[in-house]
Amino acid sequence: MEEQGERKRRERRAFTDQYKSDVVALCRTSGKSVHQVCRDMGLSETAVRRWIVQADVDRGQREGLTTGERQELAQLRKENRALREERDLLKRAAAFFAREVR
Repeated sequence: MEEQGERKRRERRAFTDQYKSDVVALCRTSGKSVHQVCRDMGLSETAVRRWIVQADVDRGQREGLTTGERQELAQLRKENRALREERDLLKRAAAFFAREVR
């Protein structure tokens, strides 16, 4: 049972790029407010507003990282983290073998 003042967390859902694009188009062309579209579709207004902003960035109408640039940045960060881990492992191995030689 929920305590008063606590909100039940909604399970995190994943949406395809096509679905997001369709929702953004609906918000722009339906004549309905973003709030109304979100309520009709059971979506959070915050998420849909982020999708709209990202669509504007992708179209060059707003400053920021495009979707492709965000994906590339995430991939590069992941690669960088793996390379750092490998480097640190090699440092520890070199230090271990240097102690054995003495």
